[in-house]
Amino acid sequence: MRVRTIAALAAGTLALALGACSSEGAGADGAADGPITLDYWAWGTAQDGMVEAWNAAHPDVQVRKTDAGGSTDSSAKLLTATRAGNAPDVAVVQYDTLPAMIVGGVALDVSEHVDGAQAEFNPGVWSQVEFDGAVYGIPQDVGPQALVYNEARFAELGISVPTTWEEFRTTAEQVRAKDPESTLATFAPGEFGAFAAMAQQAGSQWWTVEGDTWNVNIDDETSREVAAYWEDLVDRGVVDAEPLLTPEWNAKLAAGKVLSWPSALWANGVINGVVPEQAGQWALAPFPQWEPGNSAVSFQGGSAVVVTTSSEHPEEAAEFATWINTSQEGSAAQISAGQYPASLSGQELTLQSDPPLQSPQQEDYWEVAQRIASDTVPEVSWGPNVNVASSAFQDAFNEAVTDGTSFTDALAATQEAVVADMEKSGFTVSEG
Repeated sequence: MRVRTIAALAAGTLALALGACSSEGAGADGAADGPITLDYWAWGTAQDGMVEAWNAAHPDVQVRKTDAGGSTDSSAKLLTATRAGNAPDVAVVQYDTLPAMIVGGVALDVSEHVDGAQAEFNPGVWSQVEFDGAVYGIPQDVGPQALVYNEARFAELGISVPTTWEEFRTTAEQVRAKDPESTLATFAPGEFGAFAAMAQQAGSQWWTVEGDTWNVNIDDETSREVAAYWEDLVDRGVVDAEPLLTPEWNAKLAAGKVLSWPSALWANGVINGVVPEQAGQWALAPFPQWEPGNSAVSFQGGSAVVVTTSSEHPEEAAEFATWINTSQEGSAAQISAGQYPASLSGQELTLQSDPPLQSPQQEDYWEVAQRIASDTVPEVSWGPNVNVASSAFQDAFNEAVTDGTSFTDALAATQEAVVADMEKSGFTVSEG
């Protein structure tokens, strides 16, 4: 397990992050002889089904779901609500923002209430919610890196699916040569999570903590090599640099001019939402490898359910978080909505399911997904100011693409902004 002292740091930095947090619960009891009611902040199409399944099976503890508006919005709202002492009992939090929720006094250590839950998840997934032996959430879904690609266009151009990033470079060159209007993939300068995951896949750890000192290593040698790799492809014009999911990018996708999306398991559903008419053309493959033979990938997205420090019913809240994320009923609701479960039993359940709508022809879709999810890097660390890092990354890389300046300089600028923000907030920081 990672050497971390986030829980201890939270006590020392809570005043800096939030001010005093109230411990009064927001989950309201019903009548004296009625059921307990838990408030749940979440987002996504799977949530209604999971909550309905819980409420049907647990008449004494009912859950009231509120759409929290997405990951970034939800985290900011949770910090504010915790400071005011009226946060919900349970909430969905993305893995990369969980450290900030711990430092901010939002997420409760639920170790005493979730005994045995660890066995339901592989170590790489569980490491996202456990810090210094304390458990701050139950994993809900995972987004291990994966490659979704237009199988029909690959066949048309006579190209093979790349298995390494070196092959990816060669394939990108082949696509451009065979069809100058098409590109293998897009480098999106605003996609902080995608770049971070590629750096993590290559071996980087952007934040680590030992004792009361945070080490920030966004501008490390490995990350610079990843930046240089993509800068080379962009400079030579074999991939385009532009935002994803804009009307312009969607039009290229619809015209068959973007042939793949190096992303994560959730991307197939996004593609279906943009070009449902291309169902049967898209397929799933493992992510390209930096080191041939090393198939471990990082996570691009994914979330956990946390119990908040505001809850008056932490035991029941922890039971709810565990049940919806480990029961067959909860997993079935996730799968039906296109969400890939974090639990091992949920992933097994996908094997009994039809392929997703965009890839009905790929009979082994869920087998490929399971192999990808079973081999993730064992430890991924995030810092307390991912929001600052994301904003600084977007500014620096967008400027680099616009001005034709160095991607590695953009990394250095990101690191500088992150370190300055952490030092301003009172953290002890080292670099390199």
